[in-house]
Amino acid sequence: MSPPLIIQYIFRFCDGETREILLQLDETTLALIPAGTHAPPVWANLDMHTCKGCPLDPAVNPYCPIAVHLSRVVEIFHEHNSYDDVTVEVIDSRRHYLKETSLQDGLSSLVGIIMATGGCPVLAPLRPMVRHHLPFATLEETEFRMISMYLFAQYLRQKDGKQPDWSLDGLEAIYDRVRGVNQYFAKRIRSASRNDVGVNVIIILDCFANAIPFAIRTIMRDYGKCFDSYLES
Repeated sequence: MSPPLIIQYIFRFCDGETREILLQLDETTLALIPAGTHAPPVWANLDMHTCKGCPLDPAVNPYCPIAVHLSRVVEIFHEHNSYDDVTVEVIDSRRHYLKETSLQDGLSSLVGIIMATGGCPVLAPLRPMVRHHLPFATLEETEFRMISMYLFAQYLRQKDGKQPDWSLDGLEAIYDRVRGVNQYFAKRIRSASRNDVGVNVIIILDCFANAIPFAIRTIMRDYGKCFDSYLES
């Protein structure tokens, strides 16, 4: 059995306080491995602010899986504000990243991993991006990586004898569903948070999700000249 893929986030506050969160992912599936056992909070119940069209069966899944994972993050940072200045260090098996930023910016990168890998079927199409996680990615970087990942998925579908979607219509549909999850999850977080950190983090993620359909229409035009060598006869 392969060892888990580990990503560590370290938040250092101006007053010297340090908070660390260690994520362990199944090396093959990239599914997030639960960090110990704890009783999920009430706001993690699946029937609380349930996302419209949630495919999970409450009889089998009494709790929203990503809410269970995120409840630990909400509890760790419940005394902090979204605008608090922090130095965030991200460590994986290949390199370290370091950035002086706001707490909500650092958490949005962390929460993005948890939401993609935490067991939500609607967000599962985002999971392959975690293989090469890029903390603090710009909107342009996220757009390019997302479109590249989707096109690679279509190549795999074609190799598997399935109909590929080279038009990228399916990517827009994925992000329509992602935006729906973000909207309902913001309500869930708002009911649990004692500050604005959690909600603002979801809002940031939603801004990225809203930008993807526009990017599909523009990024290929803007990047076209970079690929001239592929278009030569």
